Order: sequence, then structure tokens, then C-alpha cells
Amino acid sequence: MKLNQTAVQSAAWLQHPEAGAPQWWDRLASAGAPLRERLPDGRVCVTFLWRDPAGGPANSSIQRVYADVNCVTDHHRPQPQSLSRLGDTDVWWWQTALPASWRGSYAYIPVAAGQEPPLPDADAGQSRLRHRQWWLGIMGQAVADPLNRAACYRSAWGAQLSALHLCDAPDQSAWLAWDESRQRADPRRLTEIRWDSALLGKARRVWVYHTGAAPREQWRDRPLAVLLDGQNWAERMPVFAALDEETRRGSLPPAVYLLVDSIDGDNREQDLTCNEAFWLALQRELLPQAALLAPFSDDAGRTVVAGQSYGGLAAMFAGLNWPQRFGCVLSQSGSFWWPYVELHEKARAAEGRRLPGSRGRLTERLEAGGLPAGSLKVFQEVGSREDVMVDVNDSQRAALERAGHQVRYQIFEGGHDWLCWRGGLLQGLGCLWRPWAAP
Repeated sequence: MKLNQTAVQSAAWLQHPEAGAPQWWDRLASAGAPLRERLPDGRVCVTFLWRDPAGGPANSSIQRVYADVNCVTDHHRPQPQSLSRLGDTDVWWWQTALPASWRGSYAYIPVAAGQEPPLPDADAGQSRLRHRQWWLGIMGQAVADPLNRAACYRSAWGAQLSALHLCDAPDQSAWLAWDESRQRADPRRLTEIRWDSALLGKARRVWVYHTGAAPREQWRDRPLAVLLDGQNWAERMPVFAALDEETRRGSLPPAVYLLVDSIDGDNREQDLTCNEAFWLALQRELLPQAALLAPFSDDAGRTVVAGQSYGGLAAMFAGLNWPQRFGCVLSQSGSFWWPYVELHEKARAAEGRRLPGSRGRLTERLEAGGLPAGSLKVFQEVGSREDVMVDVNDSQRAALERAGHQVRYQIFEGGHDWLCWRGGLLQGLGCLWRPWAAP
């Protein structure tokens, strides 16, 4: 790989005569990595660095160090992006230029000889399947970046991910406590309950959290937010301190939050893909159960349902079908392709991996006028690097506006990434609840 010489400071690190020496690594650990340097064109040169624990090539069995950078590197490629070894040292490095407003998660996957990807053959379908199986097989070897000072977090498959925020990325200062590994939730205001659903025939965890110090006589006026994939916001990337901070700042009103566990992948797909039974059960069973612990408003205009990916689809489905209960929708990277999974395959073969005008069933129903009348407030966002997801979200947004709903729509510089969504979640709540936030 050719070094970007316009990134002068980064080049100086890699061209230093002591590169790979213990004192060089000590200085790098003090400086922190990845290295970031503004380029003349306004982008940022990012230099990813990893230290081979076995040393140089004479002592190490490592053949590749794959860089899994959310929606930047493409693990579907026959040869995914790998860092390169710096000469005979223990330094592995890779550079790329990204927009200054980019934010994303990443991990390194070191592999030894014999663990490289399978070679493709004439059967494209079987080649893709073998490649997918190979990738899933090495994901267990993913490691976070020990040179990155920000707190890492667990991915959906259990691997540790590192966080990278470039200089012009949208503000996420409310998450500072988590980023500095001092995240805390007030245990007096957090209760974990069990929702045993007779209607659904299944049980799950739900976290009930309330913020602020509203007088008791105002408890039944507190806004409510239902956060889907609640296990992510309760355990993987706990949101509680960030909610408290935004409430303290006056950006959010005192409110009640229900974080609803999705149980597992199969139940998640069943419950969050436009499932009427799930939402009827939530309204008839969970909301009354939770209200006994933390009373909240039954005003649809003060009720947000929020979700990401399948959850973004589900949140929109809930609002469009029960606008009298869920008047505010917060949808992030919503899976509005559903159920037409073939759109993803078509997009991979299309120019720029885009299919403008693509839509899924919920958008089709909305366009056909087959949903209850109502005027929702919608905060909708999608990542610029999500390929056909941008197209299906564009179509959903257009259909919402034609139907008379109020939509705040934005495309952020990033991918299908909880690290991006955590900021949009707080921004969306503030946008949807603005009349009730502190002046």
C-alpha cells in the first residue's frame, strides 16, 4: 500500500527510523490511534495501526489483519481490506480518506495462514455462500483497538468494537460519561421487569427508566418513549446516563423510557417485521404493567416509539397503524426494503450499489392509502454509506410527506451502526418532544 504523503504527520510516524521499536509504540500509545489528519481537500486521512503480539514476520504466523470498518470496508469482496505489515516490523497499518463528519465502529481480525478467504469459482451463488461462511467463521477472532482510548462496546455477535469520531462528526457530548468508561445509571430510577405475554406466548425483559424530577402530580403527564432492541440500550451501549445528561441540559423533558428486549434474532425478525400481534400485545399488556411502576402520559403526541434497522421499520409500522397511541416515530436506518430481500442482491450489482425508487411493503401500503388516517411527527435518518437503504428510506420519506405526515429527515455520514444511532436517538427524541423540553 502506498503511503499518503500529504498526511505529513501520519507519514512521519510510519517513516520514523524507530517504527516498531518499544519506545515508538509507547509514544503512539500516548498519542492514541487511529491517527487522524486533515487533508487539503477537507477530508481526513485515517491511519489504522495494530501491533502484532508475536513480533515481526520471522516470529509471527499472522498473514492478514482485516480491517472491519463499518460500511467503509466491504467484507463481501473476494479479498476484504487488510492492513499491511510495515517491512519486517510488528507494525500493521492501513490508510483511508474519509469525510470529516464521519463516525463509525471498527475492529481488527488477525488471521493466520490457512484462514484466508476461499477463492471464488464459476458458481456465483455458492461462492457467496462459502465467503459468508468464511467471514462468520473468523468473526470470533475480531479484537478492539488497544490504542483507541474511547470505550469499546460489544457487537451483536459478541465481539468488541472500537469507536472512531472524526473532527466534524455531529455532537455526542451527552455520551461522554460512557466514552470515558464511567457510565452509570441511577439504580433508584431503573427497574428491570419481565413481560410474560399471554397474547404472544413468550416472555422477555423490559427495562423501565424515568428521568428528571417531575412532581408526583405531573407523573401521568410525562412523555413516554418505547425503545426497541432494548437490550442494546440497556447493556451493550447503556443509554441511561446520556438520557440523564440531556434531561439535565433541558434538551429532553423528564420522561419514562421502556427498553424492550428483542429476545434473540429469530424473535426479533418475527416481532419487528410489521407484526400486528406484537403491537397489540404491547399496548394491552406491557404498557399497563409498566405504568404501575412509572406512570406516563397516554397522549399519542407525547409518545415516541423508536427503533433501528428492523426496529426502525417496526416503529414506523406502529405509528402508521395506531396513530391514536403512537403519535411520534423515531426511525433510524429503517428496513423499508422488507420483505423484498432481493433488493440487497440487486443493489450489489448496480452502479454505486443504489436503486433509486426502491420500496418495501409498508411504503407500498402507505402509497396505496391502506393505512389509518393521522398526522404523525416523524424523525427519520439513514447513513450515507448504507447503499440501497438510502433509497428505500428516501421512498418512505416521500410517501409519508405525500400522506400529510410531518417528517424531519436526515442522512448522516456513516453506516448501519449503533455508534451513529446513539446520537440520532437523542437528537430525535429532542426534536419530537421539543414543546415539552425546558426552555
